[in-house]
Amino acid sequence: MAKDRSEPELDRELFDLPPELRWREWLRRIEAVLFASASPVPREDLARVVGQGASVDLLVEDLSADLEGRAFEVAQVTGGWIFRTRPAYAPAIRAAADVGNQLLDLSEFDVAVLAAIAYHQPITRDGLKDIFGKEISRDLIGRLHARDLIGTGPRSPRRGAPYTYVTTNAFLVAFDLPSLQDLPDREQMEDAGLSASA
Repeated sequence: MAKDRSEPELDRELFDLPPELRWREWLRRIEAVLFASASPVPREDLARVVGQGASVDLLVEDLSADLEGRAFEVAQVTGGWIFRTRPAYAPAIRAAADVGNQLLDLSEFDVAVLAAIAYHQPITRDGLKDIFGKEISRDLIGRLHARDLIGTGPRSPRRGAPYTYVTTNAFLVAFDLPSLQDLPDREQMEDAGLSASA
């Protein structure tokens, strides 16, 4: 977040408040930052609004506890935290709002290609062809790229230096994964019929 230099300095320590009110104020600051952000907020950014002795992790835990029973929650995604609606309320949101463009609407094959990219990144189109036994269309790659689920990685060191593909933070958010280490193991993917090693 960009800081407006004309605003007064934020009192992070709040020494004029008793400890319990200080903690509550830090908690509300974290809540405000998460509420205002459209993307996950890293620990370092949250640490800028609380005192030096404050634990961001404990503050986020307390905020999560405060939200228990509410329609939204704090989720840890891609090395940061974000507010999101609890999955149980997805049908209500779809019924009340036009969220058609936000839905992924991916075919099984699209998901399998995403899984292959996630497990084998950085990977070229030829690498995907080796996995699936057929050419992966530029159109499919373009659709996944347009939805910001994949991005281009480093150029391959092979002849012609083809582009490689990697997943993005938006991929992690869309599939509710805190990090790539949280991908299901390959056996689980094969059991679900989404083998990325076909």
